[in-house]
Parts: sequence; C-alpha cells; structure tokens
Amino acid sequence: MKRMELIQRLAELDRRGVYVLARRDIEKLFPTEGSKAMEQSLKRMVADGLLQRVARGLYLNPAAASKNRWVAEEIAKALRPGSLSYVSLESMLSEYGVISQVPISRLTVMTTGASGLVETPYGTLEFTHTKRGMAEIIARTLVAKGRPLRVATKQAAIRDLVRVGRNTNMMDPDEMGDEQEAPL
Repeated sequence: MKRMELIQRLAELDRRGVYVLARRDIEKLFPTEGSKAMEQSLKRMVADGLLQRVARGLYLNPAAASKNRWVAEEIAKALRPGSLSYVSLESMLSEYGVISQVPISRLTVMTTGASGLVETPYGTLEFTHTKRGMAEIIARTLVAKGRPLRVATKQAAIRDLVRVGRNTNMMDPDEMGDEQEAPL
C-alpha cells in the first residue's frame, strides 16, 4: 500500500463519513496486497500517523473531518459487526440524570455479541451481552440523531442495570419515573 494511495482512499471514505476501519476493510481497499505486506504497511502507516490503531484489528483515520464526539460509539459499533448494540447502563443513566456519577472515559454498551472490556485511546468500552431479541431491543431503544449506536430509553437502561446485577443504590428515585427523549 502506497502512502498517497492510502491518503486518497481515506479522504474518499471521510467524505462519506467513514473514519473507523477494520483491518478487513483496509484489505478490501488494497486487494493485491499480501497478508505479510499488509501487516508491514499497517505498521508503517500507524508509525507515520496516517492511521491510529484503536483496538486489535481496528484503525481510525486521525485526519478525518467527519470525526465527531461519538468516536467511542463508532469504535464500539465496529468492534461488534453483525451484532445489535446500544448504549445503556451507567452511560445512559448518567445522560438521563438518573445517576449523578458521570462515567468518564467509559462507555457501557449492551450487545447481542460477546461481553468484554476493550481499552481504546478514546476510552474503555464495556460490552455486556444481552439475550433479548432484536424486536425487543428495537422497541426499548431510540435512534438519536447523529449517534452511531441506538440508545436505551430511560426505563430500559434502568431494567438493564437491574438485570445485570449492577449497583442500583446510585440511582436517584426521583429521576427514575417518566420517559423522556434521548439526550444528545
């Protein structure tokens, strides 16, 4: 992979709002590149600052104009391809004001994929597996404009917290009532 060719392809993707790429996506951009050569090219492009390695097999275009405040959610979405994931638990409860603690540099995500903790330069992503079906998840979540992941409704985030057995003592009972629109 040549430096200028990568810059051009990253710029094309950036214009479409794509700035997080899995290794398999980069390999599709350069189909003639062999596996060993791709590995060396990726190391070189990371060292040169053209790509930023954000997790195992996942890269970010640090120069992307389309990069916004939802970078951690874009990374979470890319880490669980083929799974339905949504922001919930402490992250959403903090946004709704149900808990006073603000999870600094941690994003809590419910997913139909595997549970796990992933450290990235944009914070820790905590994935918690759910067995809920797709229809139930869709009914309990909202699409928030501009956000890459769906977000839990207030009541769904409360139920998720209780269901996974987390500390419910931090919830403010006065804030647990009515539903409201997803905060931005």
